[in-house]
Amino acid sequence: MTKVAIVTGAARGIGAAVARRLVADGFAVALLDLDEAGVKECAAAITADGGKAIGLGVDVSDTEQVEATVARIADELGPPVVLINNAGITRDNLLFKMTDGDWDSVIGVHLRGSFVMSRAAQKYMTQQKWGRIVNLSSTSALGNRGQANYSTAKAGLQGFTKTLAIELGKFGVTVNAIAPGFIATDMTAATAERLGVSFEDLKAGAAQAIPVGRVGEPEDIAHLVSYFVSEGAGFVSGQVVYAAGGPQD
Repeated sequence: MTKVAIVTGAARGIGAAVARRLVADGFAVALLDLDEAGVKECAAAITADGGKAIGLGVDVSDTEQVEATVARIADELGPPVVLINNAGITRDNLLFKMTDGDWDSVIGVHLRGSFVMSRAAQKYMTQQKWGRIVNLSSTSALGNRGQANYSTAKAGLQGFTKTLAIELGKFGVTVNAIAPGFIATDMTAATAERLGVSFEDLKAGAAQAIPVGRVGEPEDIAHLVSYFVSEGAGFVSGQVVYAAGGPQD
């Protein structure tokens, strides 16, 4: 039977690349995003290429929406046994300028969203006695100017990952986190615009500080997800891997 995977934040960037890779690995994939049109378009492209995918609009921080959506996925595709918690937003600002809304929205999507999604999906994984959860953290978890909200959320996901690994291990479920460095996506392009520099200049500057001499691509993260959700990764759980082109402090 084809295994079913869920990828949040899958309308573009890392999430879309992960979804495509999982389909290539033989999974049926549910792509979730607040941008319903975006995930439907991405899912349609996967289906046109011979894969099995559906795109659904959902706010991952809304418990009722999440539970209804995960139940629908189980009905339409089968019990989801892989969950990639990738949905994320940024609301960057220095602490004295950061609003309550900036804080709450970022914490809500990253932390509450991953919690609500994992709680809904784990039921199917524990029933199947097999599952994989991969949470997307970030090098910003180590601290980054102007990102008190984002850094806190991404650091929190690492503690969340390790705790779920302890709780779910006996059910055959592994839980790991990936902490990307600079990845060329719409989100980093928006950062360049906010800073008033061209995206190419931002990428070139970032590459100079990265030991492998280039910025990351969404496919770099998709490859790592592919490993974590594989049968061969069954003895790897509770880990945080920094995918940043070099060592992180």
